[in-house]
Amino acid sequence: MSFINAIGTAVPENCFPQIQIAEFMASALQMNEYDQRRLKALYRSTKINQRYSVLTDYGKTIDEYEFYPNTLDLEPFPSISQRMLAYKKYALPLCLKAIDNLGTLPDITHIITVSCTGMYAPGLDIEIIASLQLNTTIQRTAINFMGCYGAFNGLKMADVICKANPTAKVLVICVELCTLHFQKKMDEDFLLSNALFADGAAAVLVTGTPSATGQSLALKSFFCDLYLEGKQDMAWQVADFGFEMTLTSYIPKLVKSGIKALTDKLLENCGLMTQDISLYAMHPGGKAILEAIETALSISVEDNRYAYQILRDYGNMSSATVLFVLKAIIEDIANVRKNQHILSCAFGPGLTLESMILEIV
Repeated sequence: MSFINAIGTAVPENCFPQIQIAEFMASALQMNEYDQRRLKALYRSTKINQRYSVLTDYGKTIDEYEFYPNTLDLEPFPSISQRMLAYKKYALPLCLKAIDNLGTLPDITHIITVSCTGMYAPGLDIEIIASLQLNTTIQRTAINFMGCYGAFNGLKMADVICKANPTAKVLVICVELCTLHFQKKMDEDFLLSNALFADGAAAVLVTGTPSATGQSLALKSFFCDLYLEGKQDMAWQVADFGFEMTLTSYIPKLVKSGIKALTDKLLENCGLMTQDISLYAMHPGGKAILEAIETALSISVEDNRYAYQILRDYGNMSSATVLFVLKAIIEDIANVRKNQHILSCAFGPGLTLESMILEIV
C-alpha cells in the first residue's frame, strides 16, 4: 500500500473578486449593456467568490495591462508562443511554493509532474531538481494534457512505484496556469470556461509507509471509465492563441448518468459499501457538476462542503483542485477521524471519469 503523507498548496499573489474578472471580460469582449448583464449573471451563478492568476491584468484597466496589449480589443492577441513563455516564467515559482508548504522533504527518489496548461523542455521536473538541489538520479515522469483528472494519474503512478519499491519517496506536483488561456470569443463554451478556471499548484508526498508524526491518507483503490458519448462535450485543443476549452452544458448530465456505476464498481473492488464512506473529495468542476454528483449519489450539499469551499475560494484549478479539496479535509480536525474512508472523483476530456478511495490513518 502507499500513503499520502503531506499535501502542500500554493496560489499566485494576484487575487481577483469574481465580479472584477467579469468586468475585465466584458470590456475585452466589447459587450453591449445587455450582454454585460448576462455575463455578470453567469459569473454570479458559478458560486465562485474569487480566483487567482499569475497575470495582474485581470484587475487593471486597459492602459495598465502587462500581458495583454493596451488596446480596446486586446489586439494583437497573445500567441501560443507568448503564453508558453509566460507559463515557463510563472509555473516553476508556483511549484516551489507548493513544495515548500509540504514541510521538510525526505530524500526524494521519484518526481511526477502533472500539467495540462503548458509545457517546455527541459521541463519543470528538471528545473525543480536544479532549484532544490535534489539528487540528479531522481526518476522523472511527466503527465501532460489530461485535464482536471490529471492528479489521479499522478497518484496512480506514485502508488505503483511505491508498491514496487516500498522505500520509494515520490513527489507529485500538479501546476495549472489556466488564466493564460483566456479566449476572446463569445461562444458559450469560452464564456463558461473564462468564468470558472484559475491558477494554482499542489504538491503531494507519497511513500510506502504512513507518516510517523501526522495524518496520512492510504491510497486504497482506483477505478476509471470512459463515456465516449461525451467525447465532444469536453475537449482541450492547442490553437494559435492559447489552449481552447470545449465545455458544454451537457457535461453535468453525463456525470450524473455515469458516476453511480463508476463508484459502485470502485467500492466493490475494495470490499466497501456506500455506508462505509464518511467523506467526499469531489473535483469542483463547477456548481452544476457538484449538484449532479449529489443527485446521483444521494449525498447532501453538506457532504460536498469541501468541494464547494474550494470552488468558492479558488475556482477550478484543473488537476490541482482535487488536491486542495483533500487538504481541506485533512485540516478539518474536528470532523476527521482515523479509519474514515474518503471517496474522490474527477472528470475530464474523453469523457473520462476517475475515482479513488482513500483511508485516513
